[in-house]
Amino acid sequence: MKILVTGAAGFIGSATVERLAYNGHSIVGLDNINDYYEQSLKLARLDRCGINVTDNPEAFPWYKFFTSSLWDGRYRFIRMNLEDTKAMAMLFANEEFDAVINLGAQAGVRYSITNPHAYIESNVDGFINILEGCRNNKVKHLVYASSSSVYGLNGQVPFSEHHGIAHPVSLYAATKKSNELMAHAYSKLYNLPTTGLRFFTVYGPWGRPDMSPFLFIDAILHDRPIKVFNNGDMLRDFTYIDDIVEGIVRIAEVIPQGNPEWDETDPDPATSPAPYRIYNIGNQHPTRLMDYIQCIENATGKKAAKDFLPMQPGDVYQTYADSSALAEATGFKPDTPLQTGIDTTVEWFKNYYNI
Repeated sequence: MKILVTGAAGFIGSATVERLAYNGHSIVGLDNINDYYEQSLKLARLDRCGINVTDNPEAFPWYKFFTSSLWDGRYRFIRMNLEDTKAMAMLFANEEFDAVINLGAQAGVRYSITNPHAYIESNVDGFINILEGCRNNKVKHLVYASSSSVYGLNGQVPFSEHHGIAHPVSLYAATKKSNELMAHAYSKLYNLPTTGLRFFTVYGPWGRPDMSPFLFIDAILHDRPIKVFNNGDMLRDFTYIDDIVEGIVRIAEVIPQGNPEWDETDPDPATSPAPYRIYNIGNQHPTRLMDYIQCIENATGKKAAKDFLPMQPGDVYQTYADSSALAEATGFKPDTPLQTGIDTTVEWFKNYYNI
């Protein structure tokens, strides 16, 4: 297939591009390479995928295709904003994609509290451009990133796609919920097959510097205290990057159909009479924060100095995925043990930063 992957310089996006290219697909990657976190890491991910551009992000041209030196030129990359309506419309019209995997978004729960407009521009305005591009150009399947954050104040665990998500606790979560609602509208109005994937605390090599694995590894290796929120009383369903990518690639080939048993008097949020589906991708093993820190201490061989702090605005107490629907649809469920994934992540971190 010919596939558009947005967020292609990001953590999940670059790993997805690599896997799709190895599988023989033709790929166009898109990213705006913003400065939310260190741009050098984004450029390094592009370089890993055979896109050699410049060491200076400010000199990186917009709207110019770069062809990868890998995979027989099947991968091309373009720097573009999702919210650029005219440029996105031209891209879709010119390229005629078979499928779209939308992983581009303004990420981060806490950053959404101080920079809310960035989330509306990228996650809402940008997403409507994706939907319009898909429906106007006969895209066969749109797969897009949602988030476990949408569960918000829901205390029923494990989190199931069949639960309601009416009470998000951050603007980031609200924009991801809006993506699911917008996608359903387009599935119903235009018969556009859409699949939303709720990711659960993704970690691994080449990860985001604003996420706790990166922050904790960096602090521990450099003998700085780590910030432990809610005094360590939190649980997270950590999901290794390879498992996330496996789920994305497999579900991209499962084009949703309308659910003939859908009951409008008892509506199922995960399905629809339209070609619309929602899936969790999580490891199904929530880990206590202190046990997670212990895994990092094991991998680094160093004890962490801990600064215990209260719960932060926008955070939730726990995440816990029910990934049974994904397993039923694809025959796969995430299963990488946390210590195994942390060991690999610490090894990568040391090599990348020459520690």
